[in-house]
Amino acid sequence: MPLTDVIPEPITADAPREMGATLLTQSWLDLAFLHWAADPEVVAPLLPSGTRPDTLNGATYVGLIAFRMHRVGWFRLPGIPYLGSFPETNVRLYSVDAAGRRGVVFRTLEASRLIPATVGRGAFRLPYAWSEMDLRREGDTVTYTSRRRWPGPRGAHSSIAIRVGARLQQPTELEEFLTARWGVHNAFLGRPVYLPNVHPRWPLHQAELLRCEESLLTSAGVPSPIGEPVSVLYSPGVPVRLGRPDYGMTRLN
Repeated sequence: MPLTDVIPEPITADAPREMGATLLTQSWLDLAFLHWAADPEVVAPLLPSGTRPDTLNGATYVGLIAFRMHRVGWFRLPGIPYLGSFPETNVRLYSVDAAGRRGVVFRTLEASRLIPATVGRGAFRLPYAWSEMDLRREGDTVTYTSRRRWPGPRGAHSSIAIRVGARLQQPTELEEFLTARWGVHNAFLGRPVYLPNVHPRWPLHQAELLRCEESLLTSAGVPSPIGEPVSVLYSPGVPVRLGRPDYGMTRLN
């Protein structure tokens, strides 16, 4: 079936299926979600084979997500306190595969720990970069800064500040589309691969963007967005489990 004819699975606030064995555990904390609308035809060449842009009402989105990774652990072992805890900022796109699974595609992932960045690049073929980073919270204001060390382009950076507002009692369809993502699409040795995840429902808050100065999007090959983000959200975070990579793209029942 051509990818253009694939009907994506429903957007769900809870994981749509059982994941199977756990490969990694971690928590994603103090997240800022910034999103801009994008033309699916412009985004399509940036996605791995076997996927197409996921859209909502004809638009797809580019996300700049800053947060704190906490205690990454293998299988169900306790997470690592130092090497497994660090700030991270990623640039991501939205995708659908031949099985109808919605996911994200990472264009870059900035991390402040060299070893996790190296493992992410080597073991999972994810575009991790080692960066100097900081995350601070004062009252209801959260700031995230990042400046790339390795690999190039050196100096690719972001500086984000948000003011956290009230919790959302009922996220909109767009807010769920942007956050309720249950896997990562990637490629390994030329083969499409899907890395599933499960976690509780996101506790989402309104957020006001106070500052966004960045060059990560263009360094990731993403066209520079025009204007303010169409969505700015904050979440205190969730515990997450990641499953084993799936190298098949069989249509779901």
